[in-house]
Amino acid sequence: MVEKRLNYFKAAPEMMKAMWNLEEASKKSILPVSLRELVKIRASQINGCAFCIDMHTRDALAAGEDLKRILTLSAWRETSYFNEREQAALLWTETLTLVSEKHAPDEIYSQVRKHFDDQEIVELTVTINVINAWNRFAIAFATKPE
Repeated sequence: MVEKRLNYFKAAPEMMKAMWNLEEASKKSILPVSLRELVKIRASQINGCAFCIDMHTRDALAAGEDLKRILTLSAWRETSYFNEREQAALLWTETLTLVSEKHAPDEIYSQVRKHFDDQEIVELTVTINVINAWNRFAIAFATKPE
C-alpha cells in the first residue's frame, strides 16, 4: 500500500484555496444534496477513488440517502431504485467522467435536458467536474480513507 505522498493543501495553499472555493460554491447548488452525493459517489467509483467513495457515502447517508441505493449505485441501470431524473444525472456523470471515450453526445445531453433546466445542468456539470478533480488529487497523492 502506497503511503500518502504529500499534503496538497500545505504544498500549494493558494491553488488549493481556489479548489476549496469551487467546492464551497458547488455546495450552494439548487440540486438536492442526496443527488449531488450520488453523483460524487458514482464518479468516484469510476475513478477508483477510495477516499472519496468513503467520504461521500458517509455524506449521503447523513443526508438521508437509502443504503440500498448507495450499494447498487455502480449498477444503477439494473435497478428500479432511481427515478428518470436521477438516471439522467448518473448518465451525465458517467459521460463526463469518461469524456475521452465518447465526449458528450447530443443524445445523452438531450436526456439530461429533459430533466434539468439550464441552471441545474450547469450546477450538475460543476459538481461532476469538481468531484473528478478531487478524485485526481486524492489518487495522485495516495490519500486513503481513515
